[in-house]
Amino acid sequence: MNIALLGYGRMGRTIEKIAIDRGHTIVLKVDKDDSGYDITKADVAIDFSLPSAAYGNITNCLNNNVPVVSGTTGWLDNYDKAVALCKEKNGAFIYASNFSLGVNIFFELNQNLAKMMSNLEQYNVTMEEIHHTKKLDAPSGTAITLAEGVIENNANYDSWQLGESAEKSIPIVAKRIEDVPGTHSVNYASTVDTINIEHIAHNRQGFALGAVVAAEWLVDKTGVFSMRDVLNIG
Repeated sequence: MNIALLGYGRMGRTIEKIAIDRGHTIVLKVDKDDSGYDITKADVAIDFSLPSAAYGNITNCLNNNVPVVSGTTGWLDNYDKAVALCKEKNGAFIYASNFSLGVNIFFELNQNLAKMMSNLEQYNVTMEEIHHTKKLDAPSGTAITLAEGVIENNANYDSWQLGESAEKSIPIVAKRIEDVPGTHSVNYASTVDTINIEHIAHNRQGFALGAVVAAEWLVDKTGVFSMRDVLNIG
């Protein structure tokens, strides 16, 4: 399979190694200042670019009938437009805030816990995410997905806020610490006890492997998908 890497930072380089180990060929490595490249050389594209570049990368792929997998966060104001373009072009697109198998299981646990806690108003939800100091967006896309999972399954909350607490809003604390790949926790605290679920990534391998697996799965398909489709979870 011929793969285009849109974004060639630390994640892009990790994806490159895993893809090659799995027998694929990297035909394009597009960095932030590159332009004029031919995306049609690729069977599929994997986007881990800057938030400012992601939407352009995705639309370029869809306009040229190249399936695209994106793990870039911070661009989701344009997500609905990307979905609409994918449907218009009869293309193939996967966005995930996190491609790790463990994180996607964690998403399911989070939603199930939110349902279980929905009638227990004495518990207040808080979230914390910790990432390396080079991460540009806060809170992380994974933290936002977790917050949305609670909101969808627990009527006590209708929004989230970064670092703040307000009525019916989930506060998310975002910390940036050197060389932390990603830690996310969801906490339900009452006056008598606390329930906590947590996912700790030890390195970037899980994220990168999941992105390559998603790209392998997406080729020859049509539609807008998620990692729940790829992994057949839920």
